Amino acid sequence: MISEKDSGYRKNFSLIVIFIVLISLVFILSLFLAFNFSKKNIENDFVSAKANVLEESIKPYNDFFLNKLPEISFYNGYLDSATATKFVGTILTQYPFVTKVIFYDAEVKNVRYEENGLNYGDLSIGMKNVYQFGKGIPKDSIKLFGENEVRNNADLENFNEVSFKLANFVKVLDTTKVPSEEELFSNFTNIQANRIDYFNVPSLEILKVYKRMMMAKLDLQPIYQQDMLSFELDPSKIKIRNTRPLLYQQIRIEPISYDPLDTSSAYITGEITLGGPFSDYKLYFISSKSFVKKEIFSFFLPIAALLFLFYGILVLVAFLIYRNLNINHKMFKLQYDFVTNLTHEFKTPVSVIKIAGNNIKSATSLTEREQKMYGKILDEEADKLNGLMNKLLAFTQIENKAITLNRDEINIEDFIESTIDVHKLKHPDFDFTYEVSGFTTFITDPVLLGSLFDNLAENAYKYSNNEHKKLHITARLIKDRIVLRFKDAGIGIPSSEINNIFKKFYRIQNRYNQNGSVGLGLAFCKELVNFMNGEISVKSVVNKGTEFKIVLPYIN
Repeated sequence: MISEKDSGYRKNFSLIVIFIVLISLVFILSLFLAFNFSKKNIENDFVSAKANVLEESIKPYNDFFLNKLPEISFYNGYLDSATATKFVGTILTQYPFVTKVIFYDAEVKNVRYEENGLNYGDLSIGMKNVYQFGKGIPKDSIKLFGENEVRNNADLENFNEVSFKLANFVKVLDTTKVPSEEELFSNFTNIQANRIDYFNVPSLEILKVYKRMMMAKLDLQPIYQQDMLSFELDPSKIKIRNTRPLLYQQIRIEPISYDPLDTSSAYITGEITLGGPFSDYKLYFISSKSFVKKEIFSFFLPIAALLFLFYGILVLVAFLIYRNLNINHKMFKLQYDFVTNLTHEFKTPVSVIKIAGNNIKSATSLTEREQKMYGKILDEEADKLNGLMNKLLAFTQIENKAITLNRDEINIEDFIESTIDVHKLKHPDFDFTYEVSGFTTFITDPVLLGSLFDNLAENAYKYSNNEHKKLHITARLIKDRIVLRFKDAGIGIPSSEINNIFKKFYRIQNRYNQNGSVGLGLAFCKELVNFMNGEISVKSVVNKGTEFKIVLPYIN
C-alpha cells in the first residue's frame, strides 16, 4: 500500500519536474523569439519612420505652399512696394527656408508688343517694377528695376516662363466652365529647383477678357494689374524634426548625390528625398548599431517582463502543486504511522488484559498472591488504555476549543512535589530536582498544567539513558511572566528536527521510538500552552540533554 503511494508521488514529482523543464525551455525560446521580433520591428521602424520625420519636417513648407502662397491672389494684382514689403516680411519671419523674394509688379495689356515682357497675339504681359527682399539686402537695393529700364536677362527669363504658362492656359481655356483650383494653381505656379514662382490668380471674368485680348484689339484696350513673386529657397534652413530621437541618432539634409565615404558596418543609414523644389536634396539618417540596440532593448524588455511574469506564475503553480503533494505525502505517512502506532499502543494492553483474563478464567482456583498480581496487571493496562484515550480526547477538545480554561489558585512548590511523587512512584530510578523563585502561588488550570508537567516528565525519562534519567525543573517570576524550564540529561534532539517536534504525528526515528509512539506528546504540549495563552520553545544538544522553556501569564 505505502510503496504504491510512494510510487504515485514519485511519478507526480517527476511530471512536475518535466513540466518545469518544458516551460523553462519554452520561456527561453520565447525570449529568443521576442528579441528577434523586437530587432526586426525596430529595423522596420528605421525604414518606415523616415516618412514621418520627413512629413513633420516639411510641415512649415506645406503650410507655406498651400496656405501662404494663395494669399497673393487676395490682392488682385494691386500689390505695391509697401504692401509687398509687409507681406514678404511675414513670410521671411515665419519660414526661414525662404531666403529671398523677388516681386514683379506686372501689367497685362491689349497691345501687340511689350519690350520687357511676353507678347502673345494682341496680349502682352510686361513688368513695370521689380523689387527684391531678403535678409542682408540693403534698403537702397530693394528696387531692382523701374519702368522704361532695361531688365536683366535672368529676371526676364523667370518672368517670361511663368507668363508663357499663363498665356497657354488662357489660349486653351474653356470659358463655359469654371476651371478647378488644381488647374489654376498648377498653371499660375512654376516650381523649379530651390525656387517657386507664383502669379496671382485672376477671376474667371478677367480670364475671359484675357482670351478676347489675345485674339484681337479691344476698343477700350484695357490694362490689368498682375503680381508675380519668386521665392528663392534654401533647403539647409529647413528645421529637421526628429520624431524618433531614440531611433535616429543623427539626421542631416544632404544633396541627392551625397555618398558617404565611411560605410562602416558599425552604422545603420537611410535616406528619403525631400521632393518639390527640394527634390535635389534628401534627408540622410545615420545611427550607430549600439544606439539602435538600446531602442531594441527598450522595446524588448517590457515583452520579456511579461514573459517572465507568465513564466513565474507557471513555476509558482508548479511549486504549489509540488508543495501540496509533498504535504499530502507527509500527512499520509504520518497518518499511516499514527494508525500503526496507535494500533500497537492499544493492542499491547488489550493483549495483556486478554491473557490475564484467560488465565483467570482457566484457573480452577487463584491464590491471594495471584489475585493481586492479575488485579494489578488489569488495573495498569486499563490505566494505559484510559490514559491514551483521554490524551486523544483532550487533544481534540483543545484543538477545537471545546473545553474552557479553569481558574484555580495553586501552590507551585506543592504542585511540583506532587508531580515528582507520582513519577518517582512509577519510576524509582528517576532523579527529580526543582527550584522556585519570585512567587509562591498563581492562578491557572491545574489539570492542564498537570498534563503539561506529566508529558514533559515522561519524555525526559523515556529519552534518557539508564544512568542519566534526570530532570531539573525551575519556576521563576520574571516581569509578570512565569517562566518554567524542564532540563534533562537525555539523548537530545538533532538541530534538523527542532522545527518538527511540535507537529502532530511526527516522530524522530531513533531506538527509543521502536516500541511505538503516537507522535502526539509534544504536539499536545504545544496545544496546551497555546490554550493557556503561553509560549513554548526548546533548546537541545545531542547526547547532552534538552531544555523546554514555557512562558505563562502570571495571574495572582
